[in-house]
Amino acid sequence: MKPMASATPVPAAPVQDARRQPLYKSLFFQILIAVVAGVLIGHFWPTIGSALRPFGDGFIQLIKMIIAPLIFLVIVTGIASVGDVKAVGRVGVKALAYFTAATLFALAFGLVVGNLVQPGAGLNIDPNSLSQDAVNAKTTTAPPKDVGQFLLGVIPTSVVGAFASNNLLQVLCFAIFFGAAVVVIGKERCAPVLNVIDTILEIFFKVMAWVMRLAPLGAFGAMAFIIGQYGLDSLGTYAVLIGACYGAALVFIALLFLIAWSVARVPLWQFLKYTREEFMLALGTASTESVMPRIMVKLNNAGCSRSTTGLVIPSGYSFNLDGAAIYLSISLLFLAQAFGHHLDLGQQLAALGILMLTSKGMAGVPGSAFLALSATAGALGIFPVAGVALLLGADRLMDSMRVVVNLLGNCVATFVVAKWEGQFDREAMLRAFRGDAPDGGSAVELDEKSIADGGMAVVASQR
Repeated sequence: MKPMASATPVPAAPVQDARRQPLYKSLFFQILIAVVAGVLIGHFWPTIGSALRPFGDGFIQLIKMIIAPLIFLVIVTGIASVGDVKAVGRVGVKALAYFTAATLFALAFGLVVGNLVQPGAGLNIDPNSLSQDAVNAKTTTAPPKDVGQFLLGVIPTSVVGAFASNNLLQVLCFAIFFGAAVVVIGKERCAPVLNVIDTILEIFFKVMAWVMRLAPLGAFGAMAFIIGQYGLDSLGTYAVLIGACYGAALVFIALLFLIAWSVARVPLWQFLKYTREEFMLALGTASTESVMPRIMVKLNNAGCSRSTTGLVIPSGYSFNLDGAAIYLSISLLFLAQAFGHHLDLGQQLAALGILMLTSKGMAGVPGSAFLALSATAGALGIFPVAGVALLLGADRLMDSMRVVVNLLGNCVATFVVAKWEGQFDREAMLRAFRGDAPDGGSAVELDEKSIADGGMAVVASQR
């Protein structure tokens, strides 16, 4: 395997200037202040907080505006840089294998925590006091998809439709075919097309830099709405359930630290410091989509090849939701215990298998957690489907746990798969952590010089 190539580094002077920037210009500081302000507004003036939802929703819509084309551009250029269709296939297979193992472990771990903590014990809920209307209002009216329907849904019936509907898996599917065709035809013959794609990619980075200026406003509106709409009082009502989920999340994150270090020698604490702005933004907006473009840039600059990042991150947003898996399994036991049902080992294993299927088939569906739990409850018959409504008050309070574990789990998956494929440059990672390499936008705006010098392709695998 040939050594990995790096793009021209950014001169040291601009990096040093960025380090000395005033605290108030730091995106992390701005988002932190916005989140705190949002909590205060939502708590003391809940009506005003609830009315600020458009700020958060508007920011996320701006991010969604560029996600689909950005994924397409990144994957196509990434596959072209690898120049090996078989290598791309191996990355996909290894990523899916890792996703399956991680999700299975997260679900099983959640069941263990649910059995130990017993979050729903003693509630003694009367099934006749529940209404299905609340669950219906939270979810879509479409029935849950089975595995076959979900897999067929990955294949776009129209390329334009995939981009128009912002279906990331369909865009991913088309991008893989497009990039593979470029490799087969030859990069020399496709050079004019690749040059155009590189130019468009630079334009999208500039658009992303503009959008990120609004990140503090989006975090402020989203947090004010969540607190204003649901209030902090819900914390007491669901204290045991929330404590179980967050405690399980902390243990799972500790395991991710071990996996990252043992497999790829990645000091995850330094990575969290390096990506603190992205994680704070994900917390503030309660959405991992809001940071997808930036986290892909940071992973590229931290030593993962462009092709690996482009394949693992978008697919991981649908197939590797570790935080959601922990929440689903603990919530299932919470509901069963709340209705006075004790699940034996066989029932829990059956629930584990059903959750593995329903959680994969719900990606991108509004109210997916409620649909997955409803489908599992209906299949097992252990408690009324309407009982899922008990989670309505706690669901939004779990968003912080889910987004952090989901995002960190996908970042670790990218490092692991890149290491398995020999497409990981640890020296580039250490340079990025030290601030000696472009970080894809540690300040409010992306560094224009880093984009011109290669932007996202700081590390690309050459085999």
